[in-house]
Amino acid sequence: MRDTESPRTGLRGTRARLAGCALLVAALGAGVTGCSSDGSPLSAEPYDAADQISFSGSLDEGKPADPDKPLEIVAEDSDGRITDVVAVDASGRHLAGELAADGSRWHSTTPLAASAQYTVRVSTEDEDGRPGRKVLTFSTGKPGAAKRLGVTFGPEAGTYGVGQPLVAELSEPVKDPAQRAVVERGLKVDSTPAVTGAWYWVDDKKLHFRPRDYWPAHATVRVRSNLEGIKVGDRLRGDAAKPLTIRTGDRVIAVTDAAAHRLTVHKNGEEIKEIPVTTGKPGFETRNGVKVVLAKERFVRMRSTTVGIAEGSAESYDLDVHFATRVTWSGEYVHAAPWSVGSQGYANVSHGCVGMSTDNAEWFFDTFRPGDLVEVVNSDGDTMEPFGNGFGDWNLSWDKWREGSALTGSGKTPGTAQEAARLRPAAV
Repeated sequence: MRDTESPRTGLRGTRARLAGCALLVAALGAGVTGCSSDGSPLSAEPYDAADQISFSGSLDEGKPADPDKPLEIVAEDSDGRITDVVAVDASGRHLAGELAADGSRWHSTTPLAASAQYTVRVSTEDEDGRPGRKVLTFSTGKPGAAKRLGVTFGPEAGTYGVGQPLVAELSEPVKDPAQRAVVERGLKVDSTPAVTGAWYWVDDKKLHFRPRDYWPAHATVRVRSNLEGIKVGDRLRGDAAKPLTIRTGDRVIAVTDAAAHRLTVHKNGEEIKEIPVTTGKPGFETRNGVKVVLAKERFVRMRSTTVGIAEGSAESYDLDVHFATRVTWSGEYVHAAPWSVGSQGYANVSHGCVGMSTDNAEWFFDTFRPGDLVEVVNSDGDTMEPFGNGFGDWNLSWDKWREGSALTGSGKTPGTAQEAARLRPAAV
């Protein structure tokens, strides 16, 4: 109950409360917490704040709440205020909200889930500073007719290198920035050790997630969707999604200096091998920048016609290639090139791949896994594309990457890597 005494009787009322506390302590012992020996209002048990606040919608009537409408809580008593609101559904998802500076009103800022059960804990205080509390449980109704937004995470569960981005594929296109923000808030990434990372909208149906720097070695990364039942758009709600857990192995990075014709492999910060190589010759220069290993093929037939070189021309080829480690979908590999051993370490004679001896290629093939990093510097080629030809995600600066998020940037336009053609190796 609130203290309704007038200002003139306030001192007498305070003395009466103190006397009442003294009697309670004498009768029940020092463990009583109904009020403190010094009369501090903060030490009092919270009172029932039901008569001080009201809830929006049909919550007061005990009917299912409309999941398409925000939850609003109002302080009805001008002498009291709301101090905190915690709203959680049965799945443990918190409902984000905003409290007015004067404590007069709180409203949700993220959508309610449909067909969900919520518990809301409201904390208040009266004009004397005494704490109040109200706990309410309610259910939300079924959504109206709407499409379901499915999410599929990639890559497949397994162990990857520290450069492996996470991918979220959506079943429906999402273009509106506000709807994209809802989607991003619902896609949760946790890693051990913890990292700072962000999602990037590659297009209307695909997002990539990467940390600011590479993943830690031997990390566990979990990604899940909290979008089930959540309103994304007027006729679009989140569907259930299968979570994904991947792990990272050692930190393995190869740096190829095209000008020096050398590839240096670093493992967990230490140099473990240097290999003489050949890279793309003039007109077929190897792409600069950071690439992520996509796959490994012990044998692949490489034909010039697949990259636009006419059969029978001076540059045409048809080769059986062993120990091929793929780094772009367009056909750039690190592979065995026994036909160019005499040029390896001295000249660039390939059509864009990084070639080395068969023994070195087999060692490279056995050492690297998908998600490991292959960086090329000092080539006259263009910089690896961020998207569309593999994982060039790391060629965007962190600031550029954040611009592709609907929460920290526009979330609309894919960035491009505008780096100098002649580069220095990134940190290994």
